[in-house]
Amino acid sequence: MDFPTVECERLHPTLQVPDVAAAVDFYTKRMGFSLGFTWPDGGPPTFAGLNLGEVQVFLEHGTPAPAGTAISFVVGNADELFEAQRAQGVEVVEPPGDRPYGLRDYAVRDVYGYRLAFGHYIFSGGDPIEIERVDVPVRLEKRLAALLTDLAAYKRMSVSSCLEEILLHTNEPLGDTGQVASPHTKSQLRHIQSLKKKHGIDYDSHGSYRFAEKSPQ
Repeated sequence: MDFPTVECERLHPTLQVPDVAAAVDFYTKRMGFSLGFTWPDGGPPTFAGLNLGEVQVFLEHGTPAPAGTAISFVVGNADELFEAQRAQGVEVVEPPGDRPYGLRDYAVRDVYGYRLAFGHYIFSGGDPIEIERVDVPVRLEKRLAALLTDLAAYKRMSVSSCLEEILLHTNEPLGDTGQVASPHTKSQLRHIQSLKKKHGIDYDSHGSYRFAEKSPQ
């Protein structure tokens, strides 16, 4: 038979654990998850929902069955999450690395033996694109230049590559909204906000139209 077009925006994997309360404690304190709910109310929980960003994982009282079970999460910055989990003593199965399937990811194992992988997208795969770089006369606002330097280091890119990435994205429209596509993930955008505070950038994205260089002393 022909199936209808299926729209599915969420997936809720369920892990069997012997002690739901202890599992919630482990995942929230050592893995970076937040508690969504526990059930039933007013008694020892036998079921719980844990959140990681917009994804929810269920924990259900039962006998763990880690053999052949693995869950993979796509996150904003896998390296930051890895360092936080490792600092909490989480068992590392595979350290972070760039994979041929387009993710930089790593794998850990929880206290019940379940394998959990966390990764973020990378776009360095595919055949090399041969180019020739040229020098262009670029002068940037001092604070903005400092932010760009820090951002490039945060993204493990050169300043030139970071500028190229931003330029390529801003040349592309985003749907029918009239906006442009951003090269930054949600976690990178949060980091950019902290860099703006660090470097005292108090103007918005339209500030460049009002830039006026200081007169030489």
